[in-house]
Amino acid sequence: MGLNLNDKKVVVEEVSAKVATAQTIVVAEYRGIQVSALTKLRANARSQGVYLRVLKNTLARRAVEGTQFAPLADTMVGPLIYSISDDAVAAAKVISDFSKTNDKLKVMGGNYAGKNLDVAGVNALASIPSREVLIAQLLGVMQAPVSGFARVLAAVAAQKGEGAAPAEAAAEPAAAE
Repeated sequence: MGLNLNDKKVVVEEVSAKVATAQTIVVAEYRGIQVSALTKLRANARSQGVYLRVLKNTLARRAVEGTQFAPLADTMVGPLIYSISDDAVAAAKVISDFSKTNDKLKVMGGNYAGKNLDVAGVNALASIPSREVLIAQLLGVMQAPVSGFARVLAAVAAQKGEGAAPAEAAAEPAAAE
């Protein structure tokens, strides 16, 4: 059963709201994938904060119309699943990881920050570590000089402490006499 006009407007508004805050959209053809596999894909996407939806292409074109993702409209042909995320790499990572285990999911392309991506571009975007990993790496790099300096100070203090201990030990017997 098809959607009536009001239902279509609601879908376009919902997708437009997601697109307005998104950084990345990845489009993949899902022809021939079993429902159980799509359910796993949706659960994985949901856990990573990715909006994943099967849409009519005309509704998707209307949703991206007038946004930075408008050039993606040329790619919207055939039965497609749309992966939309606020995180720059999450949408590409979810689709790319799933396509490695299920050869029926074919990445058609994507768009990141207004620039269209081909299949290789989507895979390259998916290979970038997630935001949390990048932040952890940055903090590790920023913390390294401070922790190194602290180790040097601790070593100097320990070295001075070893030199002071024999002098104090010699002073104690002299005080006892």
